[in-house]
This record gives sequence, C-alpha cells and structure tokens, in this order.
Amino acid sequence: MQMLPQWLYPWVPSIVLGAQITLLIVGAWLLRALFGRLVQRAGTRHGLPPEFTFAFLLTGKIVIYGATLLLVLDRLGVSATVLWTAFTGFAAVAAVAFFAAWSVLSNIFCSFLIFVTGIVRLHDHIEVVENGQTAGLRGQVIDINLIYTTVQEHSADGSGSTLKFPNSLFFQRITRTWPGEPPAPVVAPTGAGAASQPPSGGATP
Repeated sequence: MQMLPQWLYPWVPSIVLGAQITLLIVGAWLLRALFGRLVQRAGTRHGLPPEFTFAFLLTGKIVIYGATLLLVLDRLGVSATVLWTAFTGFAAVAAVAFFAAWSVLSNIFCSFLIFVTGIVRLHDHIEVVENGQTAGLRGQVIDINLIYTTVQEHSADGSGSTLKFPNSLFFQRITRTWPGEPPAPVVAPTGAGAASQPPSGGATP
C-alpha cells in the first residue's frame, strides 16, 4: 500500500476483488480445459462412444462452473445462508428430477457398466433369456448407446428386423453369447404338419 499512489487507495479493495474474481474464472477455465483433455484421452484409449464423452464433459463443466459461481458470489459478499438455501432448493429439485427420470438414468449407468465389464460388445452374437432352459431373443449387437442396445435379429426369412434392449435389461436377465454364428433355433412343428409326422422310433400304421 505504501508503494501505491495516494489517489489509488480508495480503489484498492475493488482492484483486489476484481483480481480474485478474475483468478477464479481463469482457474475454472483452465480446470475445465484440463478435465476435457483427460476425458477425451480416456475416451480414445478405452474406445468409449461419443455419447459417454459428451456426458462426462457436460457433468464436469456443470460442477466446475457451478462451484466457481458460488465462490464468486461469496467474494461479492453474498450471505452464506442465502447460498445454502439456494443450494438446498436446487438439491431438492434435482432429487425430484432424479427419481422422475430413474429409468433413463438407470440405463445410462448400466451403459457405462456394459463398457467397463464387457458383458456385451459390438458384433457379439447374443441371446437374452429368462433362464438357462428356455429360448430367448437373439441377434448380433450392432450399436450400443446411452439408453439402449440395438441387436440385429436372426430370422429364417431374412427380414432383417432389429431389437432395441434397454441397457438395464442385461443386468436383470441371463445373456448367452457365441464366439461365432449361433446355432439356428429349434422350432417345434405345430398344427397339421405336426400331426402328419410319425413319432420318432415308432412304426407308421
């Protein structure tokens, strides 16, 4: 203070406050850039889909900029009680929104687990069954996103229909996989065709 000119003394608190806010903003920008680079590098190394990378970047940006905003408001003299009230109100609204969108959030979390555990991968031939004894829905995995997994169905007529499984389904059902093409499903004959076939091992009348 003694080295500054006297006319600058009244402006020192404002200059210090502006410098602190500027440092907070610059620090938040640098932290967000570093976080984004780390997420991009991790996504490239582990082969994560662009949806995952975008979700991580968006979440990190919200957290970093939100914390910076609270610090800036604190430097501006906003009461801690006001900040706490605003935070609890926001948390209550977020909790309600979380429970309202639980099914969607569950699929997003399960999609992350799918990529981490490798329970299902692209181009796998899979079958989702209720138990190990009955046949289920089968096909080849052609896409995995944040909400569902798309499977190209195996059909004898070659219709090429697709199935979309919610990602949470893979953690609620048994998933059977094959290293190559799966065997053709056995379809029991029904109707008149079944009645006309002789029983196995018996003589025809």
